[in-house]
Amino acid sequence: MSETEFGFYLKKARESKGISVNQLALESGISNAQISRIENGLRGIPKPETIRKLAEALQIPYEEMMGMAGHMPDDRKQDIPAWATSRDKRDFKKMLEEDGEIMFDGIPINDTDKQRIMDVLTGFFWEAKQMNKRKKPKDSDNTKE
Repeated sequence: MSETEFGFYLKKARESKGISVNQLALESGISNAQISRIENGLRGIPKPETIRKLAEALQIPYEEMMGMAGHMPDDRKQDIPAWATSRDKRDFKKMLEEDGEIMFDGIPINDTDKQRIMDVLTGFFWEAKQMNKRKKPKDSDNTKE
């Protein structure tokens, strides 16, 4: 989904609830200027933490809004390895949510290229996690004689 499509979705969701931009700003903690830029397609797809705030303020399921934004679709959730612990999953979620817009030469990249990059990062993340689990802890019995 493009930022214009997501902005249209957000605006329709807000209007269907009978909420003004200013009311949504107060409820979500997101500035009215940022909400306006999102709705008008002048800002990229928001980060998951922003989407969570908007979803809660609009009383829309977070997963629905994330899906509309194109973040981590359901068919991607199966990419999480069976061995991943809840702590691993938390680390992965944090990595994804803390990333800002992906830029190249100061220009935001398109959604297709962004998804390719996220796919590669996902693979690297889980590979690194698995390799880290295989490492043996260093011998803590280093006693001096």
